[in-house]
Amino acid sequence: MDSSSAALICFAVKEEAKFFVPSLVPSVGSALITGMGRKNAAEGIRKALAKSRPTMVITAGFAGGLNPKLAFGTVVFEADSETGLTDGLLKAGAVPVRFHCADRVAVTVAEKQSLWQSTQADVVEMESSVIRSICREHAIPSATVRVISDAANEDLPLDFNTLMTPDDRINYAKLAWTVAVGPQKIPALIRFQKLTMIAARKLAEALHLSLGSRRD
Repeated sequence: MDSSSAALICFAVKEEAKFFVPSLVPSVGSALITGMGRKNAAEGIRKALAKSRPTMVITAGFAGGLNPKLAFGTVVFEADSETGLTDGLLKAGAVPVRFHCADRVAVTVAEKQSLWQSTQADVVEMESSVIRSICREHAIPSATVRVISDAANEDLPLDFNTLMTPDDRINYAKLAWTVAVGPQKIPALIRFQKLTMIAARKLAEALHLSLGSRRD
């Protein structure tokens, strides 16, 4: 299918897209890795739209839970009616929610509780609002489809904000040093990595099912 007549799926990092296979869904043209944060997301989507005009854009990936009712692995979404995705996502078990797009990673339970109270949002992530805002500028329907990789009652194993470069990328040298000087963190990091892979698989399954059942 010509990319100008197909959907574009955006992920921030490759780990989020690990189990998503565009070729399994005829209505999908390609998957785009934008990088983390609003700046990288904006640059990525603008470059993609300069090359072709998709029928719709989905911003997908991991998200932190703010609403305590949302368990790990829950697929959550918010979609323009024009995408035709809502019925398929509901049938795939996804839950409609309100998203908050943050400038930093919400690391602790206390941070998540504070965000939940101040924003009234159910979920936090870092890229979707800017991607969808740019899509609105181009009159392209869009949706956010995310999976809870860390629930509201869970701390992340590291403060990933301290490991970011100025352009919102992970500084792997700093990560290695952090682990080297704090080896007690290794079991929690291994567990977190395993959980993110489970979450990525759940996200891919929901995307495959909902996009496969979509009716234009």
